[in-house]
Amino acid sequence: MQFEKVIGQKEVKQHLVEMVQQNRLSHALLFLGKEGSGVLSLALAFAQFVTCTTRSGKNNTPKAEASLSMFGDPEPAPEPAAAPATHLTDSCGTCPACFKAQKLMHPDIHFSYPVIPKKSGDKPTSSDYATEWREFVANSPYGNSFDWLQFIGAENKQGNITSDECNDIIRKLSLKSFESEYKILVMWMPEYLGKEGNKLLKLIEEPPPNTLFVLAAENEEQILPTILSRCQLVKVPLLETADIEQALIEKSNAPAQTARQTAGIAEGNYREALQLLQHAGDDWQTMLREWLNAALKGGPQAQVKWIEDIAKQGREKQKQFLRYFNHLLEQSIRIRVMGADRILLPDQEKDFAQRLNKIASVSQQQTLIEELDKAAYYVERNANAKMLFHALTIKLYHIIQDKALFLTE
Repeated sequence: MQFEKVIGQKEVKQHLVEMVQQNRLSHALLFLGKEGSGVLSLALAFAQFVTCTTRSGKNNTPKAEASLSMFGDPEPAPEPAAAPATHLTDSCGTCPACFKAQKLMHPDIHFSYPVIPKKSGDKPTSSDYATEWREFVANSPYGNSFDWLQFIGAENKQGNITSDECNDIIRKLSLKSFESEYKILVMWMPEYLGKEGNKLLKLIEEPPPNTLFVLAAENEEQILPTILSRCQLVKVPLLETADIEQALIEKSNAPAQTARQTAGIAEGNYREALQLLQHAGDDWQTMLREWLNAALKGGPQAQVKWIEDIAKQGREKQKQFLRYFNHLLEQSIRIRVMGADRILLPDQEKDFAQRLNKIASVSQQQTLIEELDKAAYYVERNANAKMLFHALTIKLYHIIQDKALFLTE
């Protein structure tokens, strides 16, 4: 993957390029960013940039050897190596090294990621899932660990980066590089590395020459402190709304208005934007209006009917609906603080957000946002939809009607 294929993150890309050009490469880098920010895509693009032969000026094609005479003629002088293209800010994408890196088949770029046993008693390693990994990255470079584990059929199984995987990493990195100047290990989701990860400490602290560790993670707190302390941190911020909007238009052929609305709700998470785009035709605003009317005016019968309707929807739709309500509440607060003229929203959404300001104060809106966040969290974890939305409806009524603020953790 080239840097130009990575959405946004201009400053991070520039920082990574300068590290290589100025020979300031740390032997262990930790790319840390929230889901959907592109940490894996950046790690893959960085690995390809490091191994690109056009950038390094090293030609690995042995032209001279191919033209040797079998009749004792003098050997032709080898062609001088090209000078490094220090001005390049991206891999060329056309040299043999780039071609292999794009296919995730470069012999000097190794991958590690959470896996599951294919059958009872197995001791799985990442290499066992190489084919599935290439397909997953090609189709879902912004996917999360849940997407990956479902892709390989984990269902309810827990993914892990196992002790056997650590032994395999040590073995691979002890070998000499085949083609590139560097050997690179790209480890995705080191959060799945348990105490067995301590096996890698000596290797990370004192690696063989020209060995790079590139870790791509989403949650700093779940990474072993012993590994964290040995890595140079590269913080990857959430994506800009404008970058997500442009990517949805260019990569998913989304209409401009739909892309703008979806990007605003996604809040810097491109994976979430793609999920939202699948349900872009759903009328969340009508559903929200019906819920508010049922909760505040309709009484128990209307509430039960609405709860039964939302419970019939899939988990993904329920989660998107909660996120949409959250998005409108946040826009309501912005309108209150900055003024309606400075907020770019479709007219219908802006009108709805202003109406929310009339029925709830800032503190009430903040409490609602926290309750909706918790509800979305529980939806992801298979909470009973009827019970969850029934409890949420009662809280919604009391927060707005009685101005009661629930204590949240």
